[in-house]
Amino acid sequence: MMEMMEVPEPVLQNPGDVKIKLLTLGICGSDVHYYTRGKIGSQVVKYPFAVGHECAGMVVETGPYVSAVKEGDIIAVEPSMWCGKCDQCLSGRHHTCRNIKFLGCPGQAEGALSEYIVMPETSCIPLPGKLTADHGAISEPLSIGIYSVKKAGEIRGKNIAVLGFGPIGMSVTLAAKSAGAGAVFVTDKIDERLAIARKENVAFTANPAKEDIVKKIKEALPLGVDFIFECCGQQEAVDQAVEILKPGGSLIIVGIPDTDRWSLSVDDTRRKELSVQFIRRQLNCAETAIEMMNSGAIDISNMITHRFSFEQTKEAFDLVEGYCDGVMKAMIDF
Repeated sequence: MMEMMEVPEPVLQNPGDVKIKLLTLGICGSDVHYYTRGKIGSQVVKYPFAVGHECAGMVVETGPYVSAVKEGDIIAVEPSMWCGKCDQCLSGRHHTCRNIKFLGCPGQAEGALSEYIVMPETSCIPLPGKLTADHGAISEPLSIGIYSVKKAGEIRGKNIAVLGFGPIGMSVTLAAKSAGAGAVFVTDKIDERLAIARKENVAFTANPAKEDIVKKIKEALPLGVDFIFECCGQQEAVDQAVEILKPGGSLIIVGIPDTDRWSLSVDDTRRKELSVQFIRRQLNCAETAIEMMNSGAIDISNMITHRFSFEQTKEAFDLVEGYCDGVMKAMIDF
């Protein structure tokens, strides 16, 4: 269920806090998981709870210690808030902080589906040049794509496949092409998304609901694919990846599944000596995403396909949940 509620405006709690008036928010697949299933793994929603974390807004108030942003600035919001003291933070892995608080994550922090939010200064990234609030909100999923490509290793000139061309799959594709990947093979069950992929000049698109993608990709690349990014959270995509990868290839699992366990073929993964890399959000790539959009190295103009008012939030979630109308990225405008 979903409903709008009148709540008090948040107030600054700490001298390093920033109050933000939301301008736009992108609906993420994880938001929809909470909406439809009420949980992701052990993270369970307790009503009432606001989701949402891909957002940008305008600074309306700052604490006395804030110096990086000022009133009136349009900023991207980094949804992760880490402690800076645990073993993970001290080792440079603040995205797996033991005490992390993440916008819209049950048990951690209320989400950004609200007119105003308060965030620490460290989560506020000013938008340079001609970048808009849309770029600020998209910087969050784009940073995951950039991080995923970075974790994959050296992909310059290598053939890759992206299984699942939603916003994360598109972010991976844009980041991979920018990093100099060779041929990019894209699959998705929504034809409109494949049309967007073709606008991005990928080498190959196929719909696994209509075609044998394993056969088609093997025909195009008999020796197999170097890197596969699983971006749809589907067991069948993992199975396809294991078949398509060449010996010594790498499977990068980015998607969030509905189920609690993945399954891998022991025989194929062992005989091919495949590497498997799981992705947890992103690390130090938000600013990179903003810089790459500002420089023109990455163009996200084909990503946003639908817009809704704040009052139409439920309609927007239902559209994304049902994969209706060829939706890629739906935005909520405040």
